[in-house]
Amino acid sequence: MSTALRERLAARARLNALIREFFAARQVLEVETPVLSQAGNTDPNIESFVSEYRGPRAGAAPARWLRTSPEFFHKRLLAAGAGDIYELGKVFRQGEFGARHNPEFTLLEWYRLGWDERQLADEVVALLQTAAEAFGRPIKAVKRLSYRHWFLRDAGVDPWRADRQALLHALGDVLFSDEGLSRDDLLDLLRTHVLEPRLAADEVLVVDAFPPTQAALARLRGAGEEAVAARFEVYLGRQELANGYHELTDAAEQAVRFERDLAVRQAAGKTQPRVDQALLAALARGLPDCAGVALGVDRLLAWLGASDSIASTLSFHFGEA
Repeated sequence: MSTALRERLAARARLNALIREFFAARQVLEVETPVLSQAGNTDPNIESFVSEYRGPRAGAAPARWLRTSPEFFHKRLLAAGAGDIYELGKVFRQGEFGARHNPEFTLLEWYRLGWDERQLADEVVALLQTAAEAFGRPIKAVKRLSYRHWFLRDAGVDPWRADRQALLHALGDVLFSDEGLSRDDLLDLLRTHVLEPRLAADEVLVVDAFPPTQAALARLRGAGEEAVAARFEVYLGRQELANGYHELTDAAEQAVRFERDLAVRQAAGKTQPRVDQALLAALARGLPDCAGVALGVDRLLAWLGASDSIASTLSFHFGEA
């Protein structure tokens, strides 16, 4: 075995141990949930792998979706009374490959009862600072901005009020065509191609108060033009590392969001995943007030090793597997 590969394996083992020590000290329970599910992810921006089970079914549907996150299983555990939990494990996303993406990657996801998104963002920062100190790459500053302030400061547009032409102008030469792109798609392109490249390499940025149209699984706070999604993202250097919510607990609203996602997917000619009825039933029984977050472990490990590619953290990247 080469020295480089040995060091790569040792670094991951060291980070995994650090993560487990971090949560053990905070009495957060490690759990393990299924990788295969009878339901898929309805998010229009995420594509799932799907497989087929051919053995005795015990009443279950043969189609099985590889999880893109353990979130739905975690919420079922939370509704059953599991308390604060975390999981460190593999997730899968179709069509995602590059310096920051691999179709199979390691995700750290955790939930805190009675917390909101601001409290959880603080814990994410604490974990990052602990890891950075242990690996000898200190974080020079931690900054916080609202989504709106970030776009106003670095792109010169108000993400709530800017019309489509203003967003296209701010994108400059990034786009050759905006055909088929929604307003939120344009905002995402501004974020990835204009805002993120301006971030400092050794700083953390916490962005919160997202537009309601980007709430995903977060609850909304406020009303009218003052409404925001109780959602945050954490950037380490120039890449998004974590995405969290003050979780939506309303089963009816969650069902509406699932149906809205499916309508968007159908209009785009995308696969129609099966909706997770078990999750909706758990929400109806009662999901405790909580906040949850997912963090990309491969990206964290790459930053700790001063690498621009997560391939440098993997025992075998997708092309070698």
